[in-house]
Amino acid sequence: MLTASQILDLVKGGEGYNVDFKRSVPSKVKEISDEVVGFANASGGYVLIGVDNSNQIIGAEIDNNKRSAIQDTIGEISPAIRCDMYSVEVEGKKVWVIDVPSGKDKPYITGGLIYVREGANCQKLRTAEEIRAFFAECSKIFYDAIPCRWFDIDEDIERHNFKSFLEKAHLSEDLSILQLFDNLELMTDDGRVKNAAALFFGKEPERKFPHAVVRCLRFKGLDKVYIIDDKTFGGPLYQQYLNTISWIESKLEVEYIIEGVGPRKEIWEIPLDAFKEALCNAICHRDLYEEGATIMVEVYDDRVEISNPGGLLPLVAENFGAKSMSRNPLIFGLFTRMHIVEKVGSGVPRMRRLMKEAGLPEPEFENKGFFTVRFMKRKPVYRVTDDTINDTINDTINEYERNILSLITSKPGISAVQIAADTDKSIITAKRGIKTLVDGKLIEYRGSKKTGGYFLLTQSK
Repeated sequence: MLTASQILDLVKGGEGYNVDFKRSVPSKVKEISDEVVGFANASGGYVLIGVDNSNQIIGAEIDNNKRSAIQDTIGEISPAIRCDMYSVEVEGKKVWVIDVPSGKDKPYITGGLIYVREGANCQKLRTAEEIRAFFAECSKIFYDAIPCRWFDIDEDIERHNFKSFLEKAHLSEDLSILQLFDNLELMTDDGRVKNAAALFFGKEPERKFPHAVVRCLRFKGLDKVYIIDDKTFGGPLYQQYLNTISWIESKLEVEYIIEGVGPRKEIWEIPLDAFKEALCNAICHRDLYEEGATIMVEVYDDRVEISNPGGLLPLVAENFGAKSMSRNPLIFGLFTRMHIVEKVGSGVPRMRRLMKEAGLPEPEFENKGFFTVRFMKRKPVYRVTDDTINDTINDTINEYERNILSLITSKPGISAVQIAADTDKSIITAKRGIKTLVDGKLIEYRGSKKTGGYFLLTQSK
């Protein structure tokens, strides 16, 4: 039986893998049995009635009729599962608790359907094939739920990353590490931290999980012959995500549309949000049991590819674009709480929509041991709507100088050495083109001799 203090801790932590909030008894009381089944088919959890979605305790009154209705709908679950239901006084308000154990006779069914807890949501399984495929896959222990023997909370926590999580998840700064880990099922009953916590919050988790990194490669041309850049990002998973986003931004071209003195509009070769969606999916869904394989981000002249170890789960493959099942539900739940993942099953449709809106081909998907997402690039065209600049560009500079101008547009502050390297020209040739643009009052040098770089005259200082 939960105490008032324990309920307060759960409320501080918000909804997630092991807790669901209800303002009151829903008009369709079956919603409660759906949640109960979702918890029973996962690791158990609590339905708290009298708590709203903004993590506020508002209290609830449940009369005998409503209580009977709740018990009746739970009684329709097959096979039968016993749940404790009781009320607790919390800060002068009554909160009702439905305490759901992890079921021993999975799968549990209500209304002919199976629900499984996925992050802060319950996912519906509809057919016998889906059910068999899911439970065949999940009969093994999720990698992110395995106890991590080496992790010490005092020594191995990356505290800045922990604070970032609280901020992004809109959780109280007063929430302790132990409280958070307990609330989010990141610890075992005997107090050991699970792999999910070590990967998401630990210092340099790649020391113990060398394959849990993201490797980023930039190739020259259309194949894997000439490598221009090769970076591998370790650290906590959220930092891997941020560092990879930063890296891809430095490798993609961007077109700036400048409308007079107004704000400039950025048009990337591929929509950054589509890439972010694919990257987050890769981190959440990679098969961590495949110890020799890492997530790969590969940038070619015409495309970007993101691959993660482990093909699609059978259930997802059969319902591609409509179903989502994570190999790492705890990690998925953490990204969900940070509002980086919108909702279960939204990734593929969102990527398709973003590419279509950008006037680009839909992403291509491959499922051959690795799951790969391929985005075809847009060929950037430098455009400025200021007539004076347009006339100068068209009348006075050659194609190479236009390339330099486009490069400075996408990489403000770039040096002459970088321009030479990116355009595959000698430093002498690059400086000659730069001088033409400076003389034409299209660009200028800003900063010190050692650390400065070139900017468009239209770019803000």
